[in-house]
Amino acid sequence: MAESSWEIAEPRKFSFGEPVSSVRVRIAGGAVNVVGTEEGATHLELSEIDGPPLRVVREGTTLSVAYDDLPWKGFLKWLDPKGWRRHAVVSLAVPSGADVEVGTVGATAMVSGVEGRTTVRGVHGETTLAGLSGDVRAETVSGTVEAQGVTGDLKFGSVSGDLTVVAASASVRAESVSGDMIVDLDGSDRAPDVRLSSVSGEIAIRLPHPADAVVEADTTSGTVSNAFEDLRVGGGWGTKRITGRLGAGTGTLKATTVSGAIALLRRPQPDAYGTHGEGPTPGAPGPQADGNNPPTDTPPADTPPAGDSTTGKVL
Repeated sequence: MAESSWEIAEPRKFSFGEPVSSVRVRIAGGAVNVVGTEEGATHLELSEIDGPPLRVVREGTTLSVAYDDLPWKGFLKWLDPKGWRRHAVVSLAVPSGADVEVGTVGATAMVSGVEGRTTVRGVHGETTLAGLSGDVRAETVSGTVEAQGVTGDLKFGSVSGDLTVVAASASVRAESVSGDMIVDLDGSDRAPDVRLSSVSGEIAIRLPHPADAVVEADTTSGTVSNAFEDLRVGGGWGTKRITGRLGAGTGTLKATTVSGAIALLRRPQPDAYGTHGEGPTPGAPGPQADGNNPPTDTPPADTPPAGDSTTGKVL
């Protein structure tokens, strides 16, 4: 398929009837909203734009929306002051199986309902990931990342950005220099694979009961709290460790921080109605807690507008 390109300097709507398998968005200032749908068409709406024009490119099955001078390679180092005088609001409704790449500088990003691979990079700003079943990679300098109902493997990296994961059912691997990490496991049949590392950030992990994992958590100078009787708390010369096996030990849970605190919290057991009753709530410290905040459930953001429904028409 030949390449089609549009330079957009004012609000506009597009609709593409041909299949789209990959979506790439890079903006500075404003917001990006991407939602996966069962519809075969792809809808794009640029509802706000201020500053240099955005370029929309359709090449084969790939759709790109970006500034010409904002490359994906080396994106996290893009700190040109002229970028802050830009603002754009981009909403996309894409086939759920599409791969999604989003890069933001000083903008918020929301991706939901996507089954393909999702990659998000941000210099600063809030990122929300909801209901993603494909693999997810999120990188940020100082922005926050909140993920809810992500069933694919999640990889996270930051300098000072915080990570909050609610109802995770797959593997979570995260590294940060000073960002805090809160991970809540949903108790699915899949054995957990959680590996978290930080220099000075605090780490809180809430596990289902009964849990099934080999646990190794240690901090050099921070405090620890442990809600599981089967785990041991030990260490010397300031270093504190939580070790042991929960259940059959088929899963893995490793957490390491130099000066941050570590808390292992317990999810309440389901009651007769399949709910979690009156047990510890997200936001309340569990037994032996030292004040670290466990996860807070965050509802997914609203679905972005899907744009014009006329297939193959540019408005």
